[in-house]
Amino acid sequence: MPDLVPIRRALLSVSDKSDLVAFASVLTEMGVELVSTGGTARALAEAGLAVRHIEDLTGFPEMMDGRLKTLHPKVHGGLLALRDKPSHVEAMNQHGIPPIDLVCVNLYPFEQTVGKPGVTTSEAIENIDIGGPAMIRSAAKNAAWVAVVTDPRQYDRVVEDLRANSGAASAELRRWLAAAAFARTSAYDRAISAYLDHGTGRAFPSTLTLDYALVDELRYGENPHQAAAVYRDPASSGPTVVNAHQICGKHLSYNNFLDASAALELVKMLRRHRAASAGACVIKHTNPCGVALADKAADAVQLAISGDPLAAYGGILAVNRPIDDAAAEHICRPDRFFEVILAPEFMQTAAERIAERWKSVRLLAVGERPAARQRKLEYRAIPGGMLVQDRDVRVLNPADWTHAAGPAPDPTLLAAAPLVELAVRALSSNAVAIGGPVSGPNGVRLFGAGAGQMDRVACSRLAVEKAAENARGAVAASDAFFPFPDGPEILIDAGVKMLVHPGGSKRDADTFELCNERGVTCMTTGVRRFRH
Repeated sequence: MPDLVPIRRALLSVSDKSDLVAFASVLTEMGVELVSTGGTARALAEAGLAVRHIEDLTGFPEMMDGRLKTLHPKVHGGLLALRDKPSHVEAMNQHGIPPIDLVCVNLYPFEQTVGKPGVTTSEAIENIDIGGPAMIRSAAKNAAWVAVVTDPRQYDRVVEDLRANSGAASAELRRWLAAAAFARTSAYDRAISAYLDHGTGRAFPSTLTLDYALVDELRYGENPHQAAAVYRDPASSGPTVVNAHQICGKHLSYNNFLDASAALELVKMLRRHRAASAGACVIKHTNPCGVALADKAADAVQLAISGDPLAAYGGILAVNRPIDDAAAEHICRPDRFFEVILAPEFMQTAAERIAERWKSVRLLAVGERPAARQRKLEYRAIPGGMLVQDRDVRVLNPADWTHAAGPAPDPTLLAAAPLVELAVRALSSNAVAIGGPVSGPNGVRLFGAGAGQMDRVACSRLAVEKAAENARGAVAASDAFFPFPDGPEILIDAGVKMLVHPGGSKRDADTFELCNERGVTCMTTGVRRFRH
């Protein structure tokens, strides 16, 4: 592979025309002949650049609604020919095939097209690029002589390299571009395969292939001796921690990403449950220690923090409404500290106040744009393989629950119960949560929780300990059935007046009998909420 290859002719054919004219203008200034197709050629010509149409090179017009334009020997011969091999040079001369030294191609927007609501199969099919991937592969295979550009984000590096080498592309650049090119065509084909495979009606693809783009290498992983990085999922849009705009603060750590994502998912679920209210939560080690709903963001923040002020210190705060000055006032109290704060957006004065309070706090504006695309499956790596399941995004309606025992449900407690059930969904199994309504801001909050223990009795004790006097008259929820009435007895002794759990134990009758004896309402949901 030669160290430097002069760039004299470039073929440009792009769907994403971001910065195209600026890039092509630099090539023109360097004396590069531009060859182009269809809309790309028009964009270049309208910008006043001299451009040769592809049909002038091939001798054939574009046809079949643009399906056929670059699949021609004069294109692929110009890309694939080895310039130092006499037989290749002779074939080029014999058939009038000019060498092409640089190809700039980005593909039909298949991924974006299939991510749109209501897209038809015919629309998706028409956005399967054929000529583009063929040119990319030809150019990348011949990286010894050709530079292949597949992303507008590569333009700056290409221009810098060409200027540094008097209009020639270095071997290092060509290798890097070729690797990126094959990665792009591979991801493109997998996206098409996944779309067509989904159309078969199978719940899970026959071959699981995931494509994530590297965002950043992190200082370390869960612990300092572990290396780590964060990748972006191109198949997902809408509010996510990875896509958030960081207003200020240090770089996010591996554990920050985990905790912040858990916090964001919970407040998104709160919004689905009660869209008219502001929701807030505080997460510590991926578990909520505070969850609340109220009329205003400031009240929701205050209620969430009061759920467990000790655990909330140093935690992650998420709110599903913009952070205003009133919310910032609660956040910045002297006895409080947060590592990360997430919200759709921050008022400038509120952000400035929080940033002044803690120089290192990470403020993440995640936006309010609903997700146009999101994977329906979630993945967990295990040694030797991968586990895949549907994401648990179900918000339960108390109207669908069964009144299994005890007095008729109190309407106020029943209205508060979904928040407690959503809180227990977000806790590590085994999990028990206690919560209920609070006077004042039309609010409801988590009072205490027990999670991650090896038995549900221990979780019940922890939830009662955290809730303290607030357990009296409250709702308790469990992520799975109670195998024995010992856990419910601990909760009822603490003053809980409503139990919510999936039901389904062979000994459910024992729990129901206890509730009847103690005058406690028992509701069964029929939905287990394990989170391992």
